[in-house]
Amino acid sequence: MVVTSRPVGPQVVFEGADVPPGVPLRGRFVRLEPMAPARHGPALWPHIKDHAAVWDYLYEAPPEDEAAFIQTLEVSCAKPGWHGYAVVQPDGAVVGYAFYLNTVPDMGTIEVGNINFSPLLQRTPAATEAMFLMMRQAFDLGYRRYEWKCNALNAPSRRAAQRLGFSWEGIFRQHLIVKGRNRDTAWLAMTDAEWGGLRAAFETWLDPANFDAGGQQVRALGPLTTPHRVASDPDQ
Repeated sequence: MVVTSRPVGPQVVFEGADVPPGVPLRGRFVRLEPMAPARHGPALWPHIKDHAAVWDYLYEAPPEDEAAFIQTLEVSCAKPGWHGYAVVQPDGAVVGYAFYLNTVPDMGTIEVGNINFSPLLQRTPAATEAMFLMMRQAFDLGYRRYEWKCNALNAPSRRAAQRLGFSWEGIFRQHLIVKGRNRDTAWLAMTDAEWGGLRAAFETWLDPANFDAGGQQVRALGPLTTPHRVASDPDQ
């Protein structure tokens, strides 16, 4: 080991994380199925085709028809380091999707993104559970860092990330050009050191006892995850 008098960070013994295996993830409200564009695309298209706003902060423009939508999914699934999941309700309805992006097993880093939830899924317990299932799998696979990045102008995404327990890390200015427009990118993340507390927060929130007879939450998730975040978004 090289000895230096300057600060260089703690020693890390890390043998790498596993690549997401492409198996279904099952919860109480939803199950996540490895994305199969030809099967999931036609089932999801009716739920999002008339809601162009869901594409505002995605890389792609709203598809013109079902065939274009399926092609969009195929392109995403073919990207290196991307692993997609369709969000499926207990009745079989496909109501959204999300991807792992920028998967780097050797460094133990992985990102959740390219999230496209139809209005049927948005702001529901099922949406939260879908995010929990993906983060739980990531940490179970040995990842050290789980990232969330979004257009810095996407205030709802920044709020959602903090509610889910992601800590604020800052803004990369002029990070990308998307659809011909500048994108400053907000960066948030959680680490394996924070995961134990965050997992307990999700399990408390998702417990059936936390929902009344009408399906409304008794305790909100944000106050449960806040103690485990190391930094907050200054604009939220």
